[in-house]
Amino acid sequence: MKFVDEAEIRVEAGDGGNGCVSFRRERFIPKGGPDGGDGGNGGSVYLIGDPGLNTLVDFRHSRRHRAERGRDGMGQNRTGRGGEDRLIQVPLGTRVLDAETDELIGEVLTADQQLLVAQGGFHGIGNARYKSSTNRAPRQSKPGTPGERRSLKLELILLADVGLVGLPNAGKSSLIRKVSSARPRVADYPFTTLYPNLGVVSLGPRQSFVIADIPGLIAGAAEGAGLGTRFLKHLSRTRLLLHLVDIAPFEGSPAPLEQARIITKELTAHGEELATKERWLVLNKADLLEPELATEVQHRLIDDLNWMGPVFTISAVTGTGTDALVGAVMQRLNALQHPFEPPPEAESASQTQLSSSEASDDTNTETSTNEQSTWHPLD
Repeated sequence: MKFVDEAEIRVEAGDGGNGCVSFRRERFIPKGGPDGGDGGNGGSVYLIGDPGLNTLVDFRHSRRHRAERGRDGMGQNRTGRGGEDRLIQVPLGTRVLDAETDELIGEVLTADQQLLVAQGGFHGIGNARYKSSTNRAPRQSKPGTPGERRSLKLELILLADVGLVGLPNAGKSSLIRKVSSARPRVADYPFTTLYPNLGVVSLGPRQSFVIADIPGLIAGAAEGAGLGTRFLKHLSRTRLLLHLVDIAPFEGSPAPLEQARIITKELTAHGEELATKERWLVLNKADLLEPELATEVQHRLIDDLNWMGPVFTISAVTGTGTDALVGAVMQRLNALQHPFEPPPEAESASQTQLSSSEASDDTNTETSTNEQSTWHPLD
């Protein structure tokens, strides 16, 4: 199914039913008086969260959604039936804006959450309600009010705890395949990932988080180069970013330092929200370098960037270092969720040398380089 994260629809709530003008007419009962009933309320339009949906593609073909009109009132004091509400199922994480004013109407974030987007019309009043001691035969009634009609802009923003950013071919899809059950496409050419992917990383009972892989950025993405920054909005709800850098790039590809600076520049150009979000540096493809050279590249990159945050050196293909990475991520997410709990005891950073046998054997013990259990704000 094609991933669609934007759609525009028209919603129309039902009008309220009109009030009725009627008089009681029965044999042997002269001047029975007014008995016109009220109309029914018009149906409203709601968006409801459906965890089984992950795209807005259905709204490309179904653009108009209408609730039922309330029935008119009838004689013998019979009230018209209210119109049925229209429930529109949307994926979790859908943001709703007024298409004409860009006003934020609300967001659907949880399963079965209902968001009112168009209020149904109020019912009309029948002539029986106008009866009084001075107006015993009222011939007036009140029509129902029209329901709301508006155009909506739907934006799907994926719900994930951790987001992956990096240049094309940095290994983001390989990492999400290694640590979760997600199976995004992986190939040895850039822009293999064209749409965001989600994966659930499980470390045990009640120990899991959702990770998002978005298409890679390139220099000038903020101005529309490549896939631009269209998918960066999916990182706005994440609590942590993992910045992947290829430390063994192909000939002619940007050097690790240039890769890191390009991504930082594009995040800053997109907006302050992403630029200031907590970000960890993850050096990938360590299996392609000798352990001593990988360590040298890591130290040089940290010094050149003046990087103060956590740094991990991994191999997404062999899995080396990924266990320590996801464990540290889980620990950090728990700390962010419970900020008033005392932090874990500080441990000194440890450096693990990658041997050539570890780089070629998937079954060896996975360790992390430069694992840090203290957290520092990023510059």
